[in-house]
Amino acid sequence: VLGCAALPTVELKIEVVLPEKERGKEELSASGKGSPRAYQGNGTARHFHTEERLSTPHPYPSPQDCVEAAVCHVKDLENGQMREVELGWGKVLLVKDNGEFHALGHKCPHYGAPLVKGVLSRGRVRCPWHGACFNISTGDLEDFPGLDSLHKFQVKIEKEKVYVRASKQALQLQRRTKVMAKCISPSAGYSSSTNVLIVGAGAAGLVCAETLRQEGFSDRIVLCTLDRHLPYDRPKLSKSLDTQPEQLALRPKEFFRAYGIEVLTEAQVVTVDVRNKKVVFKDGFKLEYSKLLLAPGSSPKTLSCKGKEVENVLTIRTPEDANRVVRLARGRNVVVVGAGFLGMEVAAYLTEKAHSVSVVELEETPFRRFLGERVGRALMKMFENNRVKFYMQTEVSELRGQEGKLKEVVLKSSKVVRADVCVVGIGAVPATGFLRQSGIGLDSRGFIPVNKMMQTNVPGVFAAGDAVTFPLAWRNNRKVNIPHWQMAHAQGRVAAQNMLAQEAEMSTVPYLWTAMFGKSLRYAGYGEGFDDVIIQGDLEELKFVAFYTKGDEVIAVASMNYDPIVSKVAEVLASGRAIRKREVETGDMSWLTGKGS
Repeated sequence: VLGCAALPTVELKIEVVLPEKERGKEELSASGKGSPRAYQGNGTARHFHTEERLSTPHPYPSPQDCVEAAVCHVKDLENGQMREVELGWGKVLLVKDNGEFHALGHKCPHYGAPLVKGVLSRGRVRCPWHGACFNISTGDLEDFPGLDSLHKFQVKIEKEKVYVRASKQALQLQRRTKVMAKCISPSAGYSSSTNVLIVGAGAAGLVCAETLRQEGFSDRIVLCTLDRHLPYDRPKLSKSLDTQPEQLALRPKEFFRAYGIEVLTEAQVVTVDVRNKKVVFKDGFKLEYSKLLLAPGSSPKTLSCKGKEVENVLTIRTPEDANRVVRLARGRNVVVVGAGFLGMEVAAYLTEKAHSVSVVELEETPFRRFLGERVGRALMKMFENNRVKFYMQTEVSELRGQEGKLKEVVLKSSKVVRADVCVVGIGAVPATGFLRQSGIGLDSRGFIPVNKMMQTNVPGVFAAGDAVTFPLAWRNNRKVNIPHWQMAHAQGRVAAQNMLAQEAEMSTVPYLWTAMFGKSLRYAGYGEGFDDVIIQGDLEELKFVAFYTKGDEVIAVASMNYDPIVSKVAEVLASGRAIRKREVETGDMSWLTGKGS
C-alpha cells in the first residue's frame, strides 16, 4: 500500500515503474517504453553496474502528496457492487464485498480497460476485455495477461460516509509493480554459470523471471532470446503492423537493470546438455545453469509450393517482419494465405493501406475450426463489407514472379490472383529442433510435454508457452497445446514457483481476444471437439455470445459487443462449476449473474 500519513496502516516499500502516457485504444496500446540492446556474441553477457537504477517514487508519500475525500454514503453500494469514484487527482474503483469497502486503481494495467465494467467474484475483479484478475484486498494481479498490479488505497467509514485516501502519484500511475528482490550474485554479468537460465523472452520467459524476483529470489537470472529486442507485446504485431519495436516493449531497459535480469539478445541456443547442466550458443559461448526454463515459442510454417523462393512472400514473427509487410503492401495487391487469427488480423489491418486484399483458405469459412461455421460466416461478411475478397476451399499451387518478385498467386482451383505481396499465416510449429538430441522429451509433433507443475521429464528443467503440451485441469487433465498469450504468462509463473519448490499447479482458464476493424472478439475456455454452438443475440449485427458445447457441457464461449459475458463465464469455469447446455439454451442469463439457480 502506498501509505499516507493520517490513517494507521502498515507501510510497505514499493518500487513503481515510471509513469506512462495515457493508454490509447483498447487493442492498440502498448505497455512501457524500451529500446533494443544487442548481445555482443563475444562469450560475455553485458555487466550491469549497481548504480544503474530505475528511478522510483518515494515510498512514503508526504501528506502534501495525499488526497482524501468522502466518496459516497455507506448505503449507496450493495454487496457485490463496484463504482468509479473521483478523488480530484484521478479515479478510484470502489468495491463493496461482504460488507467491506475496498478502493483500488480503476484501470486494468494491461490495456487500460475500465474495471468497473468487469466481473466481481470470489474476492477478485476480472477485467472485461482480456480476463486479468486482481485481488480486491491487496490489488495484486492473480491471473493474466499483463504484468502489473493495482494500487490499493485506504478506506475509512465516518458518520456513515465512505472516505478514500490516496497518494496523488499512485492515482496518476494507475499501476503498481510488485516488490521485487535485486540480484546480489557477485558473478552476475561475468561468469559462465547462472542459477536460472530462461531460453525464450516472450511472456512465459519474462513472467518466470519477474515471479522469481517477486518471490525473493536474489541469485543470477539470464534470459536469452533470438530476437533483437527486449521482451515485447507479440500479439500486437498482427493487429497493428506498423507499430515500432520500442512502442511494443513490455518493460523499459532500466527495469531489467534495476532487478538484475540479464537479457542476451540475438542469442541462439544450439544444444542443451542436461547431464552437465550446460547450454551451448551458436557463437560457441557456453553457460552452465542449475535450473532451466525452455520457452522457445514457435516458428511460422511456410509454403512448400512451386515458386516459394520468389521475393515478397512473407511470414510474421518479429516487429521487423510486420513493419516490412506494411511497407511493401502500401498501395499494392496483397494475398493473405490462411484465415486464422493471424491471417485475418493482417487482412483487416491492410484493407486501408493496400490497393486490394484477398484471403486464401482451405476451409469453407474463416475461423471454422475455432469458432464454428455460423460465427465464421458472420465475420467473413464483415470482411467482405470492407472489400476483402475470399478464395475458400482451395490452396496455393504456385507463386509466380517477374524479375524475381511476386506477381501472381495461382490457386489449385486454377484461379490466378494478382499479388505484389503474399503474407503466409498457416500456423506454426514448436521451435524445439535444438532439443532433439538432448534427452528432454518431445512428442511426435515436436511439443515439450510437461506436467501440471510445468516440469519436463528431466529434473530441474521446466518448459512453458507455445511449445508445450500440458494437462488442462478443468478438461479432465487432457493434454493440450494452447498457444495463447495469457496462457504463456500463467505457465511462466507456475514454472518459477516450482523452481522455488512451491508446488504450484496450472489452473488458469484460457482467455484470448482478437481485434479486426475496430471490433473485438473475446473467447474463454477450450473448445476443441465442440459438437454444437448455441448463439444468443444477433450475429448479423455482430452483437452476440456463442456457447460451444460438447455433450451436455459448455466448454468455451465467444462474444462480440457483449461485455463482460466472456469474463463472467471464465469466472464460473475458474470456480470449478460446470455450465450445462440447457442453462444457455433458454437465453436466460440470470445463472451467470448469480441471480438464478
